[in-house]
Amino acid sequence: MRMLDLIIKKRNKKLLSAEEFNFIAQAAAKGSVPDYQLSAFLMACFLNPLTDKETALLTKAMAQSGARLEFKNIKLPKVDKHSTGGVGDGLSLALAPLVACAGVAVPMMSGRGLGHTGGTLDKLEAMKGFKIRIPTASIYSQMKKLGVCMFGQTQDLAPADRKLYSLRDASGSVESRPLIVASILSKKYAEGVDSLLMDVKYGSGAFMQKLADSQKLAKALVATAKLLGLNCRALITYMDQPLGRAIGNTNEIYQTIEILKGKKHLAPDFYELLIEEGAHMLVISGKEKNLEKARALLEGYIEDGSALEKFRQMVKLQGGNPDVADHPEKHLKNAKLKLEFKADKKGYIGFIDAKTAGVAGVLLGAGRNTMEDKIDYGAGIWLTKKAGEAVKKGEVIAVLYASDEKRLADGAELFAQAVKITANKPKPYKLVHSIIK
Repeated sequence: MRMLDLIIKKRNKKLLSAEEFNFIAQAAAKGSVPDYQLSAFLMACFLNPLTDKETALLTKAMAQSGARLEFKNIKLPKVDKHSTGGVGDGLSLALAPLVACAGVAVPMMSGRGLGHTGGTLDKLEAMKGFKIRIPTASIYSQMKKLGVCMFGQTQDLAPADRKLYSLRDASGSVESRPLIVASILSKKYAEGVDSLLMDVKYGSGAFMQKLADSQKLAKALVATAKLLGLNCRALITYMDQPLGRAIGNTNEIYQTIEILKGKKHLAPDFYELLIEEGAHMLVISGKEKNLEKARALLEGYIEDGSALEKFRQMVKLQGGNPDVADHPEKHLKNAKLKLEFKADKKGYIGFIDAKTAGVAGVLLGAGRNTMEDKIDYGAGIWLTKKAGEAVKKGEVIAVLYASDEKRLADGAELFAQAVKITANKPKPYKLVHSIIK
């Protein structure tokens, strides 16, 4: 089998077989064909999109290009969730331990943030000592003991995806929906889960800003996941404005802990989506039959302290200080410089643009523009006011944190463009637009 023949075959709009996709995935993982040929193949896929079946075959081949986690000794349903990313979307931090309380296993492999959307691994590392690079044996051990583990992609899990992901950017094939689907699902399939919930966001702060594009991606993800034998559904969720009150790594861990302590009024939108996504995870895993009962169950785990205890134990097992769950203010320090962003007139917070606020967070030091950039875990934004809340002239809308004056000034200048104060109270927005099954 030659790579050139497969490039020509796809260029000529012919279907590729499982064996051919396996050859390509192994070549990407092992470096046995040059990058320019892999790039040419990706461009052929961009111009002649893969069918649903081909997408599933490529996904499986990429997942099997390295090791795959196997949880045969864990007799619980195994479920995970993936978000396409947004601003303030630290939901996974609370979701994984909460759902695990219900007697399902949640192995959650996550990534780092790039651009205006944050990464779960960066947020976890805001807790001093928390280890996200864990040997496979330790993942198995923790899953058996606790039912939840949050970790980064290991070198031997879906290695073909790492190569093809980097080449998609270099070859101008980033927007190819089948290649996006294969990239996302290959990592999740390699996790060894039975069920998968997709949170596909739309709006200014989302990966795909148009609702129609998000719906198409969600349908493709669900269809491909089902062809792979996964129970899957997708929620189309709102990301025109930040989720919750926290932007930045330390801030988002603090918010997670406070929500798990039962302070749902701190960030009602965050709490609502947390319970909703958790309920869908329990239903698709087969643990619960209806959403209403699943919601009540999860709310009970927060109220009785079970969810916070699960989070505490996870932090302890992964090298962090479990006291962070009880006294977050002692362990989670904001950057040394702060600026109170105040309203210049009376009215209501009509809108806070998610992307602009997210980029402001990057300028403050909370995110990265390239994977080599260092993150300031204490940098970020705390929204004291959210859309729909009344504000007086001179009242604090947000507190911005940074470690140097220029970053603070640049972040504040951009954040000012994100906030719109209106004379009339805006209509509330719906967090979950639709459900794709």
